[in-house]
Amino acid sequence: MAERYGVVSRRAVLRGAAVAGAVTAGALTVRPVPAAAAPARRVAVFGGGVAGLTAAHELAERGFAVTLYEPRALGGKARSIAVPGTGRGGRPDLPGEHGFRFFPGFYHHVPDTMRRIPFPGNANGVWDNLVAAPEARFSRNGSPDSILPMGKGRSWANPDDFRQTLASGIATSARMPTTDASHFVNRLLVFNTSCDARRLGQWEHVAWRDFLGASARSTEFRVLMSRTLTTLLVAAKDDRASTRTIGTMGEQFLGNPMEIGNDGPLDRLLDGPTSRAWIDPWVQHLRGLGVRFETGRLRGLEVRDRRIAGARITDGAGTESAVDADHFVLAVPVDVARRLWTPEILAVQPELAAMDRLTVDWMTGIQFYLRRPAGIARGHTAYIDSPWSLTSIAQNQFWSRTPLSGFGDGTVRDCLSVDVSNWNVPGILFGKPARECTHEQIAREVWAQLRAALAGKVELRDADLHSWFLDSGVTWDPARGVNNNADPLLINTVGSWSARPQPHGALENLFLAGDYVRTTIDLATMEGACEAARRAVNALLDTVGSNAPRCKLFPLYRAVELEPMRQADIARYAAGQPNLFDTPD
Repeated sequence: MAERYGVVSRRAVLRGAAVAGAVTAGALTVRPVPAAAAPARRVAVFGGGVAGLTAAHELAERGFAVTLYEPRALGGKARSIAVPGTGRGGRPDLPGEHGFRFFPGFYHHVPDTMRRIPFPGNANGVWDNLVAAPEARFSRNGSPDSILPMGKGRSWANPDDFRQTLASGIATSARMPTTDASHFVNRLLVFNTSCDARRLGQWEHVAWRDFLGASARSTEFRVLMSRTLTTLLVAAKDDRASTRTIGTMGEQFLGNPMEIGNDGPLDRLLDGPTSRAWIDPWVQHLRGLGVRFETGRLRGLEVRDRRIAGARITDGAGTESAVDADHFVLAVPVDVARRLWTPEILAVQPELAAMDRLTVDWMTGIQFYLRRPAGIARGHTAYIDSPWSLTSIAQNQFWSRTPLSGFGDGTVRDCLSVDVSNWNVPGILFGKPARECTHEQIAREVWAQLRAALAGKVELRDADLHSWFLDSGVTWDPARGVNNNADPLLINTVGSWSARPQPHGALENLFLAGDYVRTTIDLATMEGACEAARRAVNALLDTVGSNAPRCKLFPLYRAVELEPMRQADIARYAAGQPNLFDTPD
């Protein structure tokens, strides 16, 4: 049995949770959660991405002695990556990224953490570095583009009003037949009025394409409503993506036009490179809280008496050493975690074997540095017809704190940061998927797809292209003629929820904090990683009997106007009946 800090009453636990809510949800100034746990307990956190940093943050505020081990760079996929050798005249290197950062207004866990990271001159810490993107552009090859404002939309009062308001907006903005727009909105209404049991028992096991009945709709419908909402947003495939996951995202993006309960505007970005605006201040704050950072790659876990007795790591030189701690938090990606499950671990916690069924894919960024502003959109752009499912953001217009002219050789005036979401289909220049293209070919191919989508609308001139940078996690293997990716992304496929673990199981002192853990956001995102880490810390606090306040957890939005229908759907689902709105067109 684990040594406990003392048995606490249910009332004390509830009182601690209330304190945590008051501190994390309502504070306007940066102030730590009061530490109430004994400081002698040692926690080893493996992985320095958003999940690992969150776990270290929450534990350190509660008086734990935390050592974090990261093999590459703190911040993980969220960090900035300096482009080597580009700095001139005392300027720092150009900032690269794994992909552009996007902070939807329905994120709550990450913003709550940001408020507790001090930043000079900011009353609300790093959170004040978030800025709103006022519009989004949907670009089509050879057709006029749609530019949508990202401000609050019109409210609705009942299901009929919901259908009419949303269908009208989609038909107009997406230039889609009204019948198709109405069909999509009705399917969204079906999901939004489904009870939790139906969402998990039925929609989790139905592919998004099948849920929409996309095969019977127009080409525009199949491209926009089926493919775009999956591949472009979360790198998923509409014939494999779980309806429960995609429907939940649709509920947040489209089902809350008044942004009720949101942390802020729907589309937000940082006002500078990610590491400067967020990750570096975070690490500095954690050091101030006593967190130790070590370079090390986790190689194995030792099991004894249903506990982790120790861990093995290797440093950059390949030297192996042992890690001794009282508790172990795994904040490593799913493909790393499941390689650690030995027969000894699975004998104690056999449900972890199901993680082999989880699917990963690639969604990786490339940055184009330009000698003049891109002028594409005041926000994100989705290139609907691009074979590689591209999305972009022109960064410099938002980087008021650190404009790009202060980096590199001083001639760069913009950074067009592009996410490549489909690495498996041929491009338009070389006829090869991105996985099989050299880095130079990837850059030329992406540039060509951008120009094709914007032809006659926005000019991207070769003469304006200063340079480019592809995420350093993608490495070319010339012998095999393919790329490797150090940072694949979890994809929520049909039925995958049952393969995702809880943050804590039978191994008493092992806690899982990656974005593959079961979370409310249910998506491989910074928000999912932050929520998973909070759940892992809460499980640790419960295990040791700590009276420290629990980490605040936030629910997703659900329209209160539809709650009576969701309640009625509980009985309908239990009786084997379809959702009230699930009827033929």
